[in-house]
Amino acid sequence: MTKLTANRRQFLALAAGGAAAAAVSVPQEGRAQVATSAKIVIIGAGAGGTALANRLVSRLEGAQITLIDPRVEHLYQPGLSLVAAGLKPASYVVSKTTDWLPDGVTLIAEAAAAIDPEAKTVDTASGQKVPYDFLVVAPGLVLDHDAIEGFSLDMVGQNGIGALYAGPQYAAATWKAAQAYTETGGVGLFTRPATEMKCAGAPLKHTFLIEDIARTAGTRGKLDVHYMANNDSLFGVRIVSEKVRMLFGDRGITPEYSHVLRGLDAGAKTATFATPEGDVTMDYDYIHVIPPQRAPEVIRQSGLSWADKWTDQGWVECDMATLRHLRYDTIWALGDVAGVPKGKTAASVKWQVPAIEDGLVAAIEGRESTETYNGYTSCPMITRVGRAMLVEFYYNNNLVPSFPGVIAPLEELWISWLMKEVALKATYNAMLRGRA
Repeated sequence: MTKLTANRRQFLALAAGGAAAAAVSVPQEGRAQVATSAKIVIIGAGAGGTALANRLVSRLEGAQITLIDPRVEHLYQPGLSLVAAGLKPASYVVSKTTDWLPDGVTLIAEAAAAIDPEAKTVDTASGQKVPYDFLVVAPGLVLDHDAIEGFSLDMVGQNGIGALYAGPQYAAATWKAAQAYTETGGVGLFTRPATEMKCAGAPLKHTFLIEDIARTAGTRGKLDVHYMANNDSLFGVRIVSEKVRMLFGDRGITPEYSHVLRGLDAGAKTATFATPEGDVTMDYDYIHVIPPQRAPEVIRQSGLSWADKWTDQGWVECDMATLRHLRYDTIWALGDVAGVPKGKTAASVKWQVPAIEDGLVAAIEGRESTETYNGYTSCPMITRVGRAMLVEFYYNNNLVPSFPGVIAPLEELWISWLMKEVALKATYNAMLRGRA
């Protein structure tokens, strides 16, 4: 058996084995627990907060670990693109927040209302004051739909309007509008905001999927598809941007550079974009709206945000490698809210969590941390139903394939599709449990 064949079989076993295969790796195994009475507060029970809580429970003995999050449902956000293309039901991305939390963690099912980094306290929405010795902020981000003039979420699914980022019900409604577009045709506008955003490949995935679904249905000739780039690039990694540009050319998708959605008129079916030359208004039959994205208000009002970067967005000031706050050494930023150049994907969280875990444990033990985050970001870039490119890169934008010789990062492969459609959720679930 050749090495390549063996690698392919190993990968297929991972994809087919699902959760069982993904759960094999248990990072905590073999490590002695650290005794401590430290009060550790984690704001946010999403992917990052939940994964970290599970790892800390295994790593620390006697710690008081508190999660603060009002959300009853946990969302598997990487699945929203599949829901918005009619490939998965809305229920595919929904589970209960409490299903993933370990024993030994206290959940305060409220929103965090204020953070006082000097007094080391977090106030909840009901007025409860929670003291901490160490704080991890992982509340995710907020979608600023109000920044799009004339738009509201109750429009999604009607009059050719989609917005998959807003949640499972909106992703399902997006498919309703997108499906009608693939059948009747017309002008489709697929937008991307000018702010930093979670999973910057998702706007491209939706564009590719809807175009491919129409092509398969034999209605592609009715569609005039436009991708509205926020700047002069289609993706933050130059070589990937060029590959996408080539695919757009092959597929008849028109890129409109430096077009940022400002507002829309749902009745007239027109959208207004800010461009370097001034506002431009375009007609549409289908428009996919992705709003600006920002740190939650509790973060922006806490004094934890960068003062000289992303000032309109409020991401947390932190070290790129350790994710530790630069002014408050008992605070770490995790996931979407972290003010680093990369890292707003679930795959990034998988590599951020061990760095923060080690940072916390090192602080408790009075030693220097040895684990760091190198900016790893992964995007299974779906280019058609059954095909994807597995794009992986670090802070420096160098491609770093996890399966060299098996998965070429810039090729449209069915095996990369399996990573997204089958194996990714199993790996994600294992990560939530602290096992990957």
